[in-house]
Amino acid sequence: MTTAPLLTALTHKAGSVTHPRDTACACGTATVTTLADRPDATVVRHADTVAKAHAPGTDPAHLGARLTTASHLPGILLPPLTETPLTLHGRLVTLWPYGTPVDPDDPDAAPWEAAATLLARLHRSPAPTPVPPMRGPEKAARALARLTAAATPHPATPTILRAWSALPAWARAEAPMPDTTTLCHGDLHLGQLVRADGTPGSPWRLIDVDDLGVGVPAWDLARPAAWYACGLLPPDEWTRFLDAYRAAGGPAVPPGGDPWPALDVPARALTVQSAAQAVTKALSAARPLDEVEQSLVDACARMAATPPELPRNLAK
Repeated sequence: MTTAPLLTALTHKAGSVTHPRDTACACGTATVTTLADRPDATVVRHADTVAKAHAPGTDPAHLGARLTTASHLPGILLPPLTETPLTLHGRLVTLWPYGTPVDPDDPDAAPWEAAATLLARLHRSPAPTPVPPMRGPEKAARALARLTAAATPHPATPTILRAWSALPAWARAEAPMPDTTTLCHGDLHLGQLVRADGTPGSPWRLIDVDDLGVGVPAWDLARPAAWYACGLLPPDEWTRFLDAYRAAGGPAVPPGGDPWPALDVPARALTVQSAAQAVTKALSAARPLDEVEQSLVDACARMAATPPELPRNLAK
């Protein structure tokens, strides 16, 4: 994945921030570790400091605007240690305080209400500096491109492509989004929440500003909405999330009544994106789809047979 020189440089940088005076390190292996190592991001932790190498080709002006936004909304987004990225081995790198993530082994403690409330507050906050468009549709389009570029065709691919082609152009990143003012996270899931100071009971904050920007706020609700529609998220958890978002004044859906006209297109787009990612991974591993992956493909088949609901202001 990441070249050894970059990983070494990231680790050294995180350590130098944690120990600025070259004091002896006694942090222990549990707090000096690689948190992620993917083509689009490499993240290392040294005690209370996290260093992240962003994807190759990241626009420095866009990243800088996103860092400034996080710094100015510390009650919603985890603020970076500095608003200015540095460069290591040709990659833009940012520095962050460490926060404790959601425990994936304790689904009953999933902070759905906190996630929804933070989203509502983000959506109601004016951007403190001009930011680029939210990258959700762009990421969905890239997932479809990787699927179609796979060397080995998959029987599910035509089904996924039919569901994709039924979406409006803006949801496929082929036209501007109809909302160009609402501040959005762009890639909301429970892995994007951390405890702000790393201790139990401290407030939750949103992390990962790579996709932050202005756009359709319903996109930030689309992943849990898609999981609910596919039967992967229990109805009570979906209701907790939606009710908390509405109670916090979130503008993505009406304050009462049926939320689905606002959510349908983004939820379909996230379902197609997830199905494309699942099939691409299965092809890469030369294995059949598992039960969850097949449920996403089945949802695409149902979607292709039913036109999406298009709210008047999003039907572009």
